[in-house]
Amino acid sequence: MPNNPASPSTNDDAPETPAVGKGRATPTRAEQEAARRRPLVANTKEARAAARADLNERRNRAQAGLAAGEEKYLPARDKGPQRRWVRDYVDAGWHPAEFVMGIMVLVIVASLIPVTAIAYWAYLVMMGYIVLAIGGMVLLGIRVKSKAAAKFGKDRLERGLGWYAAMRSLQMRFMRLPKPQVKRGDYPA
Repeated sequence: MPNNPASPSTNDDAPETPAVGKGRATPTRAEQEAARRRPLVANTKEARAAARADLNERRNRAQAGLAAGEEKYLPARDKGPQRRWVRDYVDAGWHPAEFVMGIMVLVIVASLIPVTAIAYWAYLVMMGYIVLAIGGMVLLGIRVKSKAAAKFGKDRLERGLGWYAAMRSLQMRFMRLPKPQVKRGDYPA
């Protein structure tokens, strides 16, 4: 057998010992997670301020639209021509129920007076007025339902118009939303 110098060649310029590691310590899990952590929505101060200003402007527009009675800004409870007619009908009249809160404040003031007879009579007057207000609300609900049936047709009448009218009459006029669109005495046709 001839002497074959074709043995595995060795590279003389390669270092004798292999390199150990990558020159630094392996990062811990917490360090790796901290390095990957970034905000979900990259946002600058100016972008946040602009978004806040836009939101405030839309909110103010919606509030003004609700107060003005614009249909697109109304909640579902107040939408529709029948509800608008009921609102106008209630806002055109005087109702005892809208003064209940004022009477209650007067009763509280009267109860602070040390004479018990005054507090007693004030309480009785308040109870009588509440009965009067509830009676007025019931009559208003019946009247609204009958007039709405005559105007819109009995078969196309929405449910809850009487209750809607009664609850609106219970609020003081300046606190109603949507704001009253008619003056007192201007009943809708």
